[in-house]
Amino acid sequence: MATNNKSPHHSARCSFCQRPEYEVNMLIHGEHAAICDECSIRAMDYVKELQHSKSVARLSQATVLKPQEIKAFLDQYVIGQDEAKKFLSVAVYNHYKRIQLPKEKKIDIEKSNILLVGETGTGKTLLASTIARILHVPFAIVDATVLTEAGYVGEDVESILSRLLQAADGNVPLAEKGIVFIDELDKISRKSDNPSITRDVSGEGVQQAMLKLLEGSVVNVPPQGGRKHPEQKMIPVDTKNILFICGGAFEGIERIIAQRLNTNMIGYGSVQKHAHIDRNNLLQYIGPADMRKYGLIPEIIGRLPIITYLEPLDRKALRAILTEPKNAIIKQYIYLFSLDGIELTFDNDVLEYIVDKAIEYKLGARGLRSICEIIIIDAMYDLPSDKKTSFRVTKEYAEMKLQSTEKLKAS
Repeated sequence: MATNNKSPHHSARCSFCQRPEYEVNMLIHGEHAAICDECSIRAMDYVKELQHSKSVARLSQATVLKPQEIKAFLDQYVIGQDEAKKFLSVAVYNHYKRIQLPKEKKIDIEKSNILLVGETGTGKTLLASTIARILHVPFAIVDATVLTEAGYVGEDVESILSRLLQAADGNVPLAEKGIVFIDELDKISRKSDNPSITRDVSGEGVQQAMLKLLEGSVVNVPPQGGRKHPEQKMIPVDTKNILFICGGAFEGIERIIAQRLNTNMIGYGSVQKHAHIDRNNLLQYIGPADMRKYGLIPEIIGRLPIITYLEPLDRKALRAILTEPKNAIIKQYIYLFSLDGIELTFDNDVLEYIVDKAIEYKLGARGLRSICEIIIIDAMYDLPSDKKTSFRVTKEYAEMKLQSTEKLKAS
């Protein structure tokens, strides 16, 4: 029970500071003790500091998975993309080693931020969200498309670190050792090589603002979202030990790569040297020069020293994505129906049909989910109210559902 009796004749005292009740704003009584409002605030601050120090201690003592172990975990959820998995696994492993280095170290090890380039639906965001499951550090995924230069409508670049702080429950020392995945980086590319009289506030302006985050500096972060709450107190966050993983589709960059390769193919010897080039997957030859020509400023490219690619998904990979990973799309539907006591089955030719349509629509793995939703939506609506205990999806049923949807869109 809390009281606010200011009478000097009252004998109750704070059990911590021993001040009588009439000298404090509030005294909270327990069964055999009491605490004043000021001591309770100090106790709360102490508990927070203790929790933060314990979190950092647990992080420094955490068992570091080896790169092959990290990749093995990714293999359970993501089909293919071995090259990208290898780069990610090594980067995360080195990040753990960096943050566990003793303060008095012989050599300063610089962080290696990564840029993942791949077509839509190849698994960039899935790789990032999957690797977050095994991390002992705060992890945040942000979208670059909502960012604008400071002073314009949209989110400030500092909001990236606000997300990381939220993931760390406000623990600044823990957030300063976290990992951030910035998606859709290609959407903030410079719009034109020619100077413009208007400001490129969502392109080059954002890239310039991101430099201080990527390179490592102390940034004042608004805990509640920037200029929407201008009166709030800023939180200083050091980005020196924050690992940044960036991703983007960079649509059309294959033409830039092809142009560069053809330019270099001069003379008979050069033709022989480039005869082995895989024209169906030019992304594997991507380099910093291509990124610069696409519209990333040189300073950003220099702070993303590791550039790797995701391979386009072929028919075999798309078929495997449907059924093989731990969180495979078909497994999710089967589990959802089982919660209602319904056994759901798919014929093999239905799965082949779904893959054919995904290839036709050119949406990658995302297309698989969209097609499955169209096919199964009526069953998900009707069956929970019916008394059926099983449901089988045939190719005829799938074709009927998909064709009816296509007719509606065409009309």
